[in-house]
Amino acid sequence: MPNNAQPHVALLASPGMGHLIPIIELGKRMVSHHEFHVTIFFVASDHASITSLLKSPTPHNLDIVALPFVDISGLIEPNTHLVTKLLVIMRESLPSLRSLIAAMKIRPTALIVDLFGADAFEIAQEFGMLKYVLVTTNAWFLAVIFHSSSLDKQVILEGHVKGQKPLKIPGCKSLFFKDTLESLHDIDSADESEFIGTKMTKSNGILINTWQDLESSTIEALRDNNYLGGLIKVPIYPIGPLVRQEGKQVLDKQVKQWLDKQPIESVIYVSFGSGGTLSAKQMTELAWGLEQSQRKFIWVVRPPSNNALGSYFTIGKTDGDGTPDYLPQGFFTRTKDIGLVIPMWAPQAQILSHPSVGGFLSHCGWNSTLESITNGVPMIAWPLYAEQKMNAAMLTEDFEIAVRPKVSTTEEIVGRGEIEGMVRMMMADKEGHAMKNIVRELKQTAEKALDKGGSSYNSLSQVAQDCLHHLQV
Repeated sequence: MPNNAQPHVALLASPGMGHLIPIIELGKRMVSHHEFHVTIFFVASDHASITSLLKSPTPHNLDIVALPFVDISGLIEPNTHLVTKLLVIMRESLPSLRSLIAAMKIRPTALIVDLFGADAFEIAQEFGMLKYVLVTTNAWFLAVIFHSSSLDKQVILEGHVKGQKPLKIPGCKSLFFKDTLESLHDIDSADESEFIGTKMTKSNGILINTWQDLESSTIEALRDNNYLGGLIKVPIYPIGPLVRQEGKQVLDKQVKQWLDKQPIESVIYVSFGSGGTLSAKQMTELAWGLEQSQRKFIWVVRPPSNNALGSYFTIGKTDGDGTPDYLPQGFFTRTKDIGLVIPMWAPQAQILSHPSVGGFLSHCGWNSTLESITNGVPMIAWPLYAEQKMNAAMLTEDFEIAVRPKVSTTEEIVGRGEIEGMVRMMMADKEGHAMKNIVRELKQTAEKALDKGGSSYNSLSQVAQDCLHHLQV
């Protein structure tokens, strides 16, 4: 329970691990570094990975509260875009959030929401709270959202989508069509992005899960009135990286024993996040590619789906050695000396921090990207949905810490030969060693940013000071 002299901040997370993880880590940091009391609200879910995350220990003065599940099936069409679904879920959750905040003896000084929770600002306004948005991904994504929302929608559709011309972002990296956001493909989703952008300009500031040295030019463009600052109009606070601490997750005994036996940086970790899946044909090619590479691997496997977001299936039939029917027959037997397959979910931060892991084949979700960087692990970039293709472009072209398949991972099948080649290059060739050296340097810049007096520490300190001042007024 907060006391009258202690600043109390409420955080609101929309559904999905990509939103909940950075919200929880931000809450922990505000408690441990800035002596706040923090209440985190999230929309209820029975997803196994979320359940595991919420079971992990949290510091004193941090409360986590589930908002009741809301059924939106009668409010949307079956093919409604994911962005719209999330916005509707969050809007329908507002009455529960308001009731819980109204019942608090000591109400929060500030409300921090992710991109999909900005409708809750009306509650913050009602109770006299400061309002902040946490962008759980990177600064380039924020720049694209703001710039695209300022353009005529038909200009984007005709030039960028149909004409496949690069979308030029003032002061920032241009967005090529092959990496573009799904939400820019249709008018309705573009309208939702414009709505989110408008809400952000009415906040007291925007927190971003990045750091100054990682995206310095983009952050400056967001602040500079000659570029994007005139659109944004509010302070920008790079406070990242917000990542899970490996010590808070328990590594399965079998996984730990297997990793402990492997040489330093000899294992490639393969995972497509908490929601990503591959088609049956692509699963087969990936299995053969890993096997043919003859490099050590840990693979978090989910049953196949033709929908990249369709991750909630049950395990199918298996053959004699336990290999599921969606992997090549006898795969477990042939790879028993080089690979370990984990069904459905694994403690990723713990695995990436193990000395034996030297590469990460990833869907390029921003949480996974940051966990890879902060553990000094280079990547094979395999984007599936949302802004992941943008992240892949940054990793390969700007940071030079990843390799990417030549074909589109969302539209074509990546063949076993190319997969084998990428794994071998990452784990054994000089290009892979060069990437490892660069990512280690980025890891050091992340640590420096989070240290007391570092750029991210100072950014969050400024937010904390504003909250304290507001409490005293």
